[in-house]
Amino acid sequence: MNEGTVLVLNWHGIGDPPRDLDPGEARTWVPTASFESVLDAVADRSDVMITFDDGNVSDVEIALPLLLERNLSAQFFLPAGLIGEPGRLDESGIRKLTGTGMTIGSHGWAHRDWRRLRPVEVKDEYERAPEELGRITDQRIDIVAIPFGSYDRDVIGRLRDQDVRRVYTSDGGRTDPQQWLQSRFSVRRDTTAEDIRAMLAHRPAPRERMRRAAVMWAKRNRPTSGMGGFARE
Repeated sequence: MNEGTVLVLNWHGIGDPPRDLDPGEARTWVPTASFESVLDAVADRSDVMITFDDGNVSDVEIALPLLLERNLSAQFFLPAGLIGEPGRLDESGIRKLTGTGMTIGSHGWAHRDWRRLRPVEVKDEYERAPEELGRITDQRIDIVAIPFGSYDRDVIGRLRDQDVRRVYTSDGGRTDPQQWLQSRFSVRRDTTAEDIRAMLAHRPAPRERMRRAAVMWAKRNRPTSGMGGFARE
């Protein structure tokens, strides 16, 4: 057992993509049968959380019915500026998620790398996005998934300035559900239910836990990227 920790599984798209994908994105689209097999493997686990990024229509068309069949809940992180675009959720789809008890969080505005934002893009990503999602859901949006899992001390500082309740990364492994910054495991096209069972059965050695903690500490404290980055005001 891994006392006090959870495994946060994150999906991006399920089934056949209904839109042209960005380079490298195809590996994050999971066949429906694989998605179902992983859900069945974790359905009775209290130490597993489920999240989705990117606001693809498969969230409602495929994932939602399969979650409800198993009495599972999930958090859906949406890029607010892409709502209603081809292959993406529209406002009615978002309300269907909240109407069935699912939770909505922010994934920024236009799915940009937050370490490489131009100053003109900052307000959209950190402020406008949760405001727009709040308008649609009539809820306060106070959880965030960082696009591409790309963060540094500037990103963390801006999120703290926004009084965000919880932040999710893509650093893998198990996480403490009480921590403000939580890591997730990104399920990919070739991830199997057996892979997930093995992860749940594995008890990380102290050295492994220390290494992961050190990596996250380094990312939290690294300076802003020089490639299009900016200094906080």
